[in-house]
Amino acid sequence: MMLPVWASWTLLIAVALARLVELAVAQRNTRALIARGAREVGAAHYPLIVAVHTLWLLTLAAWIARTDAPLHLGWALAYLAVQPLRVWVIRTLGPYWTTRIICVPDAPLVRRGPYRVLKHPNYAVVVAEIALLPLAVGAWQIAAIFTVLNAAVLAVRLRAENAALALRPS
Repeated sequence: MMLPVWASWTLLIAVALARLVELAVAQRNTRALIARGAREVGAAHYPLIVAVHTLWLLTLAAWIARTDAPLHLGWALAYLAVQPLRVWVIRTLGPYWTTRIICVPDAPLVRRGPYRVLKHPNYAVVVAEIALLPLAVGAWQIAAIFTVLNAAVLAVRLRAENAALALRPS
């Protein structure tokens, strides 16, 4: 089932607003953790992650504007079905959730919630979102391109994060 183009815009704007709220929470958490003696690891690649995610949203906006893309309800529902996992990750990490790699001295690894099942559940969510949101507006090309770009930045990110996690107490 297809919904009109306004539904595509509504979903895209909702996603962009949610990301802005998440960034504000992440920045607040980062400042608090740094104030407690934590340190950031892998900061050099962070602008690349921000660039990929920003370009992804802007490319989707351009696609919708250029094509008057209707919303494919099935793909949109698949995208929305991933969101409770995102919320679960954020709630599980609580004040430790950030968009950066922040190392807190002597803090044990989180092994509850989605972390009982996956080592990096947030990245699983992001991988799904990068593919599903473009498919929801009929942009399989954008899904393919940004899946590859995201995989490249995640490879760098995971190396840095796994090295930092290896130093933490379990």
